[in-house]
Amino acid sequence: MAGTSLALDDQVCFALAIASRRVIGSYRELLAPMRLTHPQYLVMLALWEQEPRGMQELGSVLALDPGTLSPLLKRLEALGYLSRSRRTGDERYIDVALTDDGRALRQQAEVIPATLVERLGVPLAELEALRDSLQHLIGAIDANDAAPRTTPKLTDTDGRFITRPSGTNP
Repeated sequence: MAGTSLALDDQVCFALAIASRRVIGSYRELLAPMRLTHPQYLVMLALWEQEPRGMQELGSVLALDPGTLSPLLKRLEALGYLSRSRRTGDERYIDVALTDDGRALRQQAEVIPATLVERLGVPLAELEALRDSLQHLIGAIDANDAAPRTTPKLTDTDGRFITRPSGTNP
């Protein structure tokens, strides 16, 4: 991939966006009998892994802000799959726990990963390698976002825009 190409097919973001929409779309039919959307399924996966979880912890694990997570939890609570309660001793924290129906739903969901692999038609080893590459990319982005930033100087002392050949540092 050329660093200066603006061709649509050369963009990582485009490939990721299309792949994401298509993979998530493949879940729709599998999740419908459980009355779950894909984001709700991710919440349930996190809770099947460990519960109860504080709302902040759940948001961190899922990389969701409170404004996105709260409506998901509210809908899952309305479905009877989880409950939210203020933490005893510190009411600033909300704990999220599965109900019996939410725990029972796990058995129905256990077929989803294998069914999805079959539907995608890509060998499991390739999907695992892709997942690992994406996790590496996420880690690199997070590390880069945490690094201190400097704003490049875009004008010279006379206020004119500085132009540099592509690929050179300011």
